[in-house]
Amino acid sequence: TVLILKYWRKEMENKEKVFEAFKNSEEPLRPGAIVEMTGLEKKDVDKAIKELKKEEKIFSPKRCFYDAVK
Repeated sequence: TVLILKYWRKEMENKEKVFEAFKNSEEPLRPGAIVEMTGLEKKDVDKAIKELKKEEKIFSPKRCFYDAVK
């Protein structure tokens, strides 16, 4: 149970880092730019983007670019 909570906490922290990067950006970003900004691994960024899209906190204004809902 403790291991599951640690994994869940890490996932939430990653998602928050990715969302902050989108909120602080003036323009839509590609996942590669988020990797550079946050220092997270690409798979973690991709997973966070998928979750944020599902929660409707970000959207894709054009293919392979994402932005925070303002």
